[in-house]
This record gives sequence, structure tokens and C-alpha cells, in this order.
Amino acid sequence: MQTNPPQPQTRHRYRPLKRGLAIAFFLLVAWLIYRYGRTLDWPKIWRSLQQIDRSTLLLAAACSMGSYAVYACVDLFARSALSLQISKAKAMAIAFVCYAFNLNFGSWVGSIGFRYRLYSRIGLGAEQVTRVVGMSLVTNWSGYFLLAGVAFAFNFVKPPAGWEIGRLGLTIAGVALLASLILYIGASAFAKRRSWTIRGRELSLPSAGFATLQVLVSSLNWLLIAGILYVLLRQHVDFPLVLGVFLLAAIAGAATHVPAGLGVTEAVFFAVLGGRVPHAELFAALLAYRALYYLMPLCAAIPVYFLLEAQGRDRKLAAANNARNHSEEAATAVARQQRPAQT
Repeated sequence: MQTNPPQPQTRHRYRPLKRGLAIAFFLLVAWLIYRYGRTLDWPKIWRSLQQIDRSTLLLAAACSMGSYAVYACVDLFARSALSLQISKAKAMAIAFVCYAFNLNFGSWVGSIGFRYRLYSRIGLGAEQVTRVVGMSLVTNWSGYFLLAGVAFAFNFVKPPAGWEIGRLGLTIAGVALLASLILYIGASAFAKRRSWTIRGRELSLPSAGFATLQVLVSSLNWLLIAGILYVLLRQHVDFPLVLGVFLLAAIAGAATHVPAGLGVTEAVFFAVLGGRVPHAELFAALLAYRALYYLMPLCAAIPVYFLLEAQGRDRKLAAANNARNHSEEAATAVARQQRPAQT
């Protein structure tokens, strides 16, 4: 006699607890931001914002647009590797929308949720979209592994006194990142086995040239983002240090899962650069950075999203009409074949 195995309930049992902890964490971050914000000299910060000249803002905006243009190419890697039947322009538009929402609302909303939504609207199945998401994540973080590995291993940035990771820990983390990247590219070049199936999902290695191109494009994107902050800080700090602090803030924001890294990015920059840059100028630069790299692209991504939604809806309607016409034609053909037999 066979019995059905009991269904696992652990995940459902702990789901309310996880939600409660997440809400409590976000409330704590909001409270810390409010508490810290009360101590800032906002009139002085506003004056510092006004002192950022137009040429500086234009150069920072150019870096921002360049970063989004580079990231929009990320999904082209998935399009090429998976032979997706989608135009380059539409793949880039979807990547742009997903990136803007990802930065402002988190990866589950932007990078994952919006990709599933938009790619499914143009006919891709869930398995294909999963592979697109995976390829995009690998491409994006491959450049981070290179730059952060170099920055941390060669001490571009020194963690403040009291941080648990310490200088040695950051160096070890940098070496580990570089080793992981070398392993990825080495496996892409020399591994005899090119694919594995894990839990029903197929994982495939790209060619060494393809993997190297992923790293180069992603690295350019991360460098352009750091360039925005470097320009807005008006050369108060050398670029390698700005890059190192930004990369440290990026991984801290990803680890805490705070949407847009709100409060986390500011905390890291103030902890590392607070003694080098006047606080009002530093906070003004970070506010301008958020406006140029988070809010303005999001305002542009919203109408693009609705345009993609409308195109997807039209595509579904056209497919439904074609299917109905084909079924009607088939029914008519069957009826014509049956008439002589009935007579």
C-alpha cells in the first residue's frame, strides 16, 4: 500500500514571521533615516546643491545615461545565447525598464518580476524567462566581481574602525571575488562538460569570449555609476576611492535588501568619506546622484513600460484572432468535405 507523502508546511509556517521581520527592518531603517535627518543642516545642504554647476550636472547626467545604455545591452547577451525571437530594440527596452524599477523597488520587483511580466507578454515561456533572468544576473555581477575584487584586494577603500569585516576581511573578500571570476572564465574556456541540470533547470557555460565580453560590459556599467558620484563630489576624493566606497555600499545594499539601498548607501559613504568631504557637500552629492540615477530614469521607464504592455496586449489579441480565424477555416473545410457524403 502506498501513501502520499505529507506536504511540507515549513515554508508556509514561517512566511508570516519573515514578513513581520521584513516590515520591522524597514521601519527601523525609516526611523534611523528620520533620526539622522533631523541632525543635518538642511539649509546648508540645499545651498550645496545649488552650488553644483550646470556643467557638473550635465556630465553626471551623461554618465547616468551611459550607464543605462550599457545596462540595456545586458539582455542582448541572453537574446544571443538563448536565440530568443525578439528584436534588439525590444530586449533593450525591457532591460531598461527592469533596471529602473530594480534600482528603486528591489530586484524581486524589477529584475525578476518585471522581466517575467514583460517577456511573458511577448510569448516567452516561464523556463525561457528564468534563463533570461539568470543570464542577466550573471552578466551584471560579473563586472562587480572584477572591480570589487581589485578594489578590495588592493585596499582602494579601508573600512572604518569598528566594522566587523576589517581590512583583512575585506582583502580576503576581494581575493575570493577575483578567484570566483577566474574560475567562471576558466571553466568557460576549458571545461569539457558544458551544461548541467539542477532541479529541472539546465545551466550552460558560455564560451570564454562570451564570458569575457560579459565582464567587460558589466565593468563599464559599474565604472559609469561610480563616475556619477565622482563627478558630483567635484574631485574632493580620488576616483579609485569613490569606486571602492560605491562598490562597498552596493554589496551592503544588496545584502540588506533595502529598496534603492536607501539609508545604506548614505551610511557607508558617510562612514568612509565623512572625514574627507564636508557633510553638507557629501549629502548634496548623494541627493543629486539619487535624482539623476534613480528618480529621473524611473520617470522615463514608466511610459516605456505602459508602451510595452500595450504592445504585448495587441500581440495577444492578434494571436487570439488568428487562432479563431484558423479554427473557423478548419471548421468550414470539414463541413465542405462532409457535404458530398451527406448527399
